Amino acid sequence: MRIAISGAASGIGAATATKLVADGHEVIAFDVAEPPSASAWHDCDMADPTSIDAAVAKMHGQIDALVACAGIPPRPGNAQVVLAVNALGLVHMTEALLPLLSKGASIVNVASRAGRHWRDNIDEVKALLALRDPSGLDSFIRRRDIDHVRAYNLSKEAVIVWTMASTERLFGMDIRMNSVSPGAVSTGILEDFATAFGEVVARNVARAGRPALPEEVADLIIFLVSPASGWIKGTDLRIDGGMSAMALSDALGL
Repeated sequence: MRIAISGAASGIGAATATKLVADGHEVIAFDVAEPPSASAWHDCDMADPTSIDAAVAKMHGQIDALVACAGIPPRPGNAQVVLAVNALGLVHMTEALLPLLSKGASIVNVASRAGRHWRDNIDEVKALLALRDPSGLDSFIRRRDIDHVRAYNLSKEAVIVWTMASTERLFGMDIRMNSVSPGAVSTGILEDFATAFGEVVARNVARAGRPALPEEVADLIIFLVSPASGWIKGTDLRIDGGMSAMALSDALGL
């Protein structure tokens, strides 16, 4: 298979690319940094639509799958770039690559357990997705008083919603799309999440026993890329070591 991966230089993206290359697949990486394992690499800033378009223009031939792993963690003052990369950049790259996707292709978007409250925030999610161009993010953020933590949650809510909303349109193109929502993952940015979300991260990790390994999330992504998952469409799959189940059990008094 020929697979495009954004965010392949680190974390879940790097683990996914490494496994796919080891299995003999051709991996085309999109990232601002050179990935540790890939068949080809295109320098690409996911916050900049012009950079995305330039990187995609270098592509030749069809691709069998797209894995959207690029993401920015929440840090004070970075709300705009979080929304630009995690949500709008993901959408822009996918739309740009659609003409290159083969029949039966699979798209996998990396969301997050942080996006689980999308139903409660659906109006704000719709407003974000309506922007499409990151030039409107500054006023969007100011009007809604969005900080870096809310920006991260909103970006992942948007990924889950956009994945679901794209299902029928892509069905007509013989392309399927799903998202995966990890909980805490043992990568270089785990500390950013611990700082942003506070004690809840440590508590969830303690209950689950440990954070996920990026390779474990990569295994789920690779399954969703493969023909073996062909009847899974428009679904968000959580991979969080039971964190969501335990939280829901608590809420329901089970």
